[in-house]
Amino acid sequence: MADLAAVQAYQAAVRAAQQSNMGTQPEPTSGLDFGNMVTSAIADTTGAVANAEQMSAAAAAGEAELLDVVTAVSAAEISLETVVAVRDEVVRAYQEILRMPI
Repeated sequence: MADLAAVQAYQAAVRAAQQSNMGTQPEPTSGLDFGNMVTSAIADTTGAVANAEQMSAAAAAGEAELLDVVTAVSAAEISLETVVAVRDEVVRAYQEILRMPI
C-alpha cells in the first residue's frame, strides 16, 4: 500500500514538472532532470502553503469564502504529502544502496 502511494506521488511530481516545463523548449541533449523536478515540486509546495496561509488569514478577517480556504488548504496538504512521499522513497532507496555488499 505504501509503495503504491509512493509511485503515485512520484508520478504526480513528474506530471507537475512536465506541466511546468510545457511552455519552454528543452535542450536537445538534456532530459528530465530529477534535481530540477524536486526543486520545482518544493517551490510549488511552498507556494501552495503560502497561498493556504493567506487564504486562512483572509478568512479570519472575513474577506474570503470558506470554500476557497478549504480548497487552498487541501491543495497545500496534497502537495506536501507528495513531496514527503518522494523524500521517503529517496531515503529508502539510499538506505537500500548502503545495505548492498561491496
